[in-house]
Amino acid sequence: MTPTDETAQVPHQEPPPGTTPPAPPPEGDDAVPGARMPRWLPRAMVLALALVAAFQLGSWAFHQVTGLLINVLIAFFLALAIEPAVSRLASSGMRRGLATFLVFLGLTVAVAGFVILLGSMLAGQIIKMIEGFPEYLDSLINWINSTFHSELRRVDVQESLVHSDWLRKYVQNSAGGVLDVSAQVLGGLFQLLTITLFSFYFAADGPRLRRALCSVLPPARQAEVLRAWEIAVDKTGGYIYSRGLMALISGVAHYALLQALGIPYAPVLAVWVGLVSQFIPTIGTYLAGALPMLIAFTVAPWYAVWVLAFVVIYQQFENYMLQPKLTARSVDIHPAVAFGSVIAGTALLGAVGALISIPAVATLQAFLGAYVKRYDVTDDPRVQGQRRTRGPGSLVVRLRGLFGG
Repeated sequence: MTPTDETAQVPHQEPPPGTTPPAPPPEGDDAVPGARMPRWLPRAMVLALALVAAFQLGSWAFHQVTGLLINVLIAFFLALAIEPAVSRLASSGMRRGLATFLVFLGLTVAVAGFVILLGSMLAGQIIKMIEGFPEYLDSLINWINSTFHSELRRVDVQESLVHSDWLRKYVQNSAGGVLDVSAQVLGGLFQLLTITLFSFYFAADGPRLRRALCSVLPPARQAEVLRAWEIAVDKTGGYIYSRGLMALISGVAHYALLQALGIPYAPVLAVWVGLVSQFIPTIGTYLAGALPMLIAFTVAPWYAVWVLAFVVIYQQFENYMLQPKLTARSVDIHPAVAFGSVIAGTALLGAVGALISIPAVATLQAFLGAYVKRYDVTDDPRVQGQRRTRGPGSLVVRLRGLFGG
């Protein structure tokens, strides 16, 4: 047998018939599968991790500044509400900053005077209730003794109340919650100061703000922005006007009831009910009705029941009769849209959303209405809610069609 060297060529052998020839080995970067990572995979992993980190950081930052954004939104709508008064003073030759200061000063004086008057009235009523508590307790004990034939005494009741466990626990919890209440009060004051400062800047520097916003837009967009701003001022002012009118009507109605029952401080209580029920959303009605009921209870317990019944009945009248009509005329939106916007605003932003939802939706509706093309409606009875009358013949034809006749 003849020996072969390593350089000798091996003759090519054909595969057997009916078999598939093996694939040639891959070349380049993917020559050996799994032995080397593709070049694009590390960069893709780094990019994915960077996107996740950026999303987490943005989400965290957004949650941290949510309170600030809500305060800025409230300040913006407050600035829109006082814009007509500030513009009127500025158009008379007064500096815009001074005009804004005077408007805020008038609002501050009115609110402070109302709070001081209400606080003095409430303090006097609380003192009166504390002084008359023994008389109320004696009348209650006499009624219980005469009704259930018991022998209760006021001294025994007072001692059982003073030495009761629930009173001791209540005092301890109240003492522990003083710091929480103080922190909430300080937080509320800081939030009020933030809203006041931002609204003052928005109102005083309104023209400068509009100029800065329009400077980065083309002329066509500038006209649209200015038009939207003007619509927002009109709708917000109309909303405040409608709320003020409803507050006036509510105050007059409750004043008539309180005066008829002979409840003291009827004018102040009427103003309280009107303002709180209209300008504090969601819980304003309950806060507004609680104080007159408390004062009425000091006069006669049944008077508190009458006040509660009147508050509930008037609230239904206002929700279904008065508010839809006034809102539709002042901000020009359908009552159903106004009701739905309040619900949506409450779900998104709570009480703040309920307060600003109607002017926001009215502004958006008025702005988009200019870009919606409308056509003439055909003269059809169905447009007026009427249906075409069908004769007996048409009914017979339909029945034949159903039964294949």
